[in-house]
Amino acid sequence: MKNLQALFEHQLKDLYSAEDQLIQALPKIAKKAKSKKLKKVIQDHLKETKEHKKRLKNITGGLNIDPDGETCKAMEGLISEAESFLGEDADDDVQDAGIIAEIQRMEHYEISGYGTAAQYARELEHLDVARLLYKTLDEEYEADKKLNDLAEDRINARAQ
Repeated sequence: MKNLQALFEHQLKDLYSAEDQLIQALPKIAKKAKSKKLKKVIQDHLKETKEHKKRLKNITGGLNIDPDGETCKAMEGLISEAESFLGEDADDDVQDAGIIAEIQRMEHYEISGYGTAAQYARELEHLDVARLLYKTLDEEYEADKKLNDLAEDRINARAQ
């Protein structure tokens, strides 16, 4: 990579791969959740994740970037960790608290990635792209907040 544009393209491809991997993982995670509220938050976020992937496809298409061909190793690792946790023999409330923690790790990775990509877009004067990336960033923050609210609204306390 020789310049910020190349780094920006790499970030977009990485995010696209991360969203694609999440689309595959979230339904499996939702199945393991015991709390109906948690299942709903995960299912709602799955719908949002599909929109994020479409948004990235539109962004990369507008910039003549092929988003395919890159594998986000970080998300791959985070999903592997979540799958490992889901294989544990855990009490239902402990499992739900752990699911929240696992998904929040994924959200925090996305928050970092979208924040970085949006800033690069601004620096490169792709202002419409930056706005779209900031919109996704806001949605990722909101998903994290919903998970946090669930954890604080008795799931963590019941896991004690």
